[in-house]
Amino acid sequence: MTKADLIETVRKELQGSLDRLHRAASEARAAATDPGSKAESKYDTRSLEASYLASGQARQAQELGESLRILDSWHPADFAPDAAIEAGAFVRVKIGGETSCFFLVPTAGGLEVVHDGEEVTLLSPASSLYQKLSGLRAGDSLDAPPMTVSTVS
Repeated sequence: MTKADLIETVRKELQGSLDRLHRAASEARAAATDPGSKAESKYDTRSLEASYLASGQARQAQELGESLRILDSWHPADFAPDAAIEAGAFVRVKIGGETSCFFLVPTAGGLEVVHDGEEVTLLSPASSLYQKLSGLRAGDSLDAPPMTVSTVS
């Protein structure tokens, strides 16, 4: 697995989400402006609700688009096995006997993708786990949550 391939997997996931959001926002916008959505009474808020929904979806689409732009220009370095964890590191950790994979990225934290048969969770700088892992090396352990870093690449 290369990081470029992993980033491409992330990009495809984000692009798919962006495409779905554009379609949903378009449908919500159409519902908000449809003459059939005109309020039938002062308590009928269908049009207003559709407008709020379209606005929220447009905002999410803008954030996804920004994440894609950031990933397009981001080229993480490769790490030596004994390197300290920092942005761009792909990390495997053992948590209670189970191995989990994390990729420290500048954006799109929380997204989970399956790449080469492994589930990879993206961690962005806002994540407390990202902050806890930063600076650790293979073989280091954390108490909360209890985990041991097995590999860094």
